[in-house]
Amino acid sequence: MTSGNHNRVRVIVSGNRTLCRLHPRPAPGMFLSRSARLSLRLQTKGFNRTHRNMSTTSNLLDYSPNVTAGLSRVTEGILTSGQGSYVQYDNGRKMLDFSCGIGVTNLGHCHPKVSKAAADQCMNVVHVQCSIAFHEHYLRLVQKLLPLMPDPSLDSFFFWNSGSEAVEAAIKVARMVTARQNIICMQGAYHGRTFGAMAVTRSKTIYSKGVLPVMPGVFTMPYPFWHQLGQPSDKPESELVSQCLYQLDLLLQQQTAPTDTAAIIIEPVLGEGGYVPAPASFLRGLREVCDKHGIMLIIDEVQSGFARTGTFFAIEESGVRPDIMIMAKGLANGFPLSGIVSRKEVMDKMPVGSMGGTYAGNAVSCAAACAVVDVMQEENILANVNARSSELFAALNDVKAANPSTVLDVRGRGLMVAVEFEGKGMAARVAKKCIEKGMILLTTSVYEVVRFIPPLNISKEDLAKGAAIFKDAVDEAVKEA
Repeated sequence: MTSGNHNRVRVIVSGNRTLCRLHPRPAPGMFLSRSARLSLRLQTKGFNRTHRNMSTTSNLLDYSPNVTAGLSRVTEGILTSGQGSYVQYDNGRKMLDFSCGIGVTNLGHCHPKVSKAAADQCMNVVHVQCSIAFHEHYLRLVQKLLPLMPDPSLDSFFFWNSGSEAVEAAIKVARMVTARQNIICMQGAYHGRTFGAMAVTRSKTIYSKGVLPVMPGVFTMPYPFWHQLGQPSDKPESELVSQCLYQLDLLLQQQTAPTDTAAIIIEPVLGEGGYVPAPASFLRGLREVCDKHGIMLIIDEVQSGFARTGTFFAIEESGVRPDIMIMAKGLANGFPLSGIVSRKEVMDKMPVGSMGGTYAGNAVSCAAACAVVDVMQEENILANVNARSSELFAALNDVKAANPSTVLDVRGRGLMVAVEFEGKGMAARVAKKCIEKGMILLTTSVYEVVRFIPPLNISKEDLAKGAAIFKDAVDEAVKEA
């Protein structure tokens, strides 16, 4: 639409309605009288009021077709608010959230101390580019994280925005420091959807379908999960571990020589692979192989870190020392922040300027993360995780005992727990019924698995409510099967 030399046209489209408002635009050098200026201001205010009214949530879904179809969603409508263990939608419906934004809001939605820390930082400075200067909370976060590391050797940090970026950075560090190319990843692993992270992801083909070839130099080894090895569920763990370590030995002899191998990357609890904790003996075996050949062991704690599994980091239970550890998700309770940590002797080998990012280590996110660490300690979150974990496992095992031909497995650690079903489509049906009954529950992996990722500070009552909803959903799905 042409507006002419001295006018401007504002066009707004909402559904099938088109609203236009014509505003006079003064020509260059043209003098406007006081009354003309007042008229222009009033018209602009009227436009702004119309624009605000049209932007209510009831109309916003008209724009959903303009969002890429590559995004998936498990619920309908618009999520407008969240508090603690609950979220609310634009239709007023309140739901118990056992997804935590896929393991992100570990302290529940809008924890007051975390939100206040972020809001206060917004009134101070929002963006300090990491290559220009430090901001206070960047260094304060390092100070708070140092004593929480699973090994005292982990003493050098760098912060990014997303888990995928941190994975990319870890691979970059390993390759540059070792001067080797190849990376070994796990069958069933998920590390992200950017190009390098996608290359070491082995949970589903959907992430890389149509964009191959991805980053070269990636090799896959088996993970000690009975399903993936084609074994019965009661196969002794020690035999699964031995089989996987034997295959790793063959991999290093037949496919990627140790002198060409920079790193082995592993999640201590498989996420998208089905919420499968890695046996401590397997992690120790990997550490021995890495020490023998000078290979770096990268531990991806993006989803399992920050008290999710009942220890501050899942790797702690094995006593294994990471060479590089990746963190994100629960680090800032919803604000975009990720990071890697390694030994100073490793990180200092990176050339100056080789690491960086426009928004890396954002000031608001770092302020929120500092508050997260404080709250974790002040509110004794680990104790709550372990107490609620015992209750959740008891409730889920009761469901399994009542449905032995339907529920195949209950597994996990802390409040990172999965239930696996027999029968194609069963997990999706149960998750859908949970949503219908007022609880968000997600599926995961190529198997029939639902995952429980509730807030780590969830109350005993809300956990029991969620377990009851799940039981009812399973009962209904079994009857309909």
